[in-house]
Amino acid sequence: MDTDFSPQINVLIGSNAQGKTNLLESVYVLALARSHRTNNDKELIKFGSEFAKIQGQVVKATGPQQLELIISTQGKKARLNKIEQPRLSSYVGHFNVVLFAPEDLAIVKGSPANRRRFIDMEFGQMSVKYLQESSAYRTALKQRNAYLKQLKSHQAKDLVFLEVLSEQLATAGAEIVTRRQALLQQMATFAAQIHADITKNHEVLTFQYVSQVPEAARGDITQAKAAILDLLAKHRERELMLGTTLVGPHRDDVAFIVNDKNVASFGSQGQQRTTALAVKLAEIDLMKAQTGEYPVLLLDDVLSELDDERQTHLLKAIQNKVQTFLTTTSLDGIAQEIIDTPAVFYVKDGQLMKEETSGD
Repeated sequence: MDTDFSPQINVLIGSNAQGKTNLLESVYVLALARSHRTNNDKELIKFGSEFAKIQGQVVKATGPQQLELIISTQGKKARLNKIEQPRLSSYVGHFNVVLFAPEDLAIVKGSPANRRRFIDMEFGQMSVKYLQESSAYRTALKQRNAYLKQLKSHQAKDLVFLEVLSEQLATAGAEIVTRRQALLQQMATFAAQIHADITKNHEVLTFQYVSQVPEAARGDITQAKAAILDLLAKHRERELMLGTTLVGPHRDDVAFIVNDKNVASFGSQGQQRTTALAVKLAEIDLMKAQTGEYPVLLLDDVLSELDDERQTHLLKAIQNKVQTFLTTTSLDGIAQEIIDTPAVFYVKDGQLMKEETSGD
């Protein structure tokens, strides 16, 4: 399927299970080289096929860029302007997207793991260094946990090697903590203003970065590393007993506070939806601030989850600013007067057909 899309709002209309979400997922995977709905890449390959291939051309301020991603049972291959990239970290970030789906309410009211996944995937698009250090941290954490299990079962005895693994973990972890602190502070500023606009200044939204690393140490990589090493030393006996790493950014969280109350625990459903919307719109502004360009926005049947006021705010915020793909089963219920001449596509049985506009 080879299609040109509007640089503004593209509406994808179709019944359920016709392929609307698949198209949005293709755009998302092309950008991040991973799916938002599964960690199993095999699920992205059509049954009976050996591989999946996604291609796209993105027009940026620096000019057009060709992207290609091939996913097979052997792994992934990414090409930028027809040149194969040695690492996915050198590919991700050339095309930025923001996805907003009904399940994104889990960012606010879901588990800490939901929020960590959210910030890691979004911040990784904005910063190659963050993406690289996140990968290094996951590797170090996996190795350290495996070695702790060996020590627990007495299959290993060398505590010096544990110190080596702790050093690697703290080095990558310090980078993650300091970058999370800076980016979350900037996102919080954008989100607070958006939230105030939606609630007509009746509510105040703030972020609280919840980390075992003391706040005073999060602004400096050296201090953050020393703090993580100190925490690891303090928890060593318990880690040896349990066979797992108990401290580090893999246990961090973000709390969203509305009028001094944690909205996940004490907020109404409306407050949770407003907070999720403010966070996603702030993500767009943060990407613009960090990269110099707006991301592509993917709205997967999210308008049906928003009331008229929040829907209007969302559409006004993106109009004539952000290229948007919006899926829906019907144009009914969409504040069409806000959308300025959208490109309309119909999706049926996995096929895409553009609505023809009549001329004078």
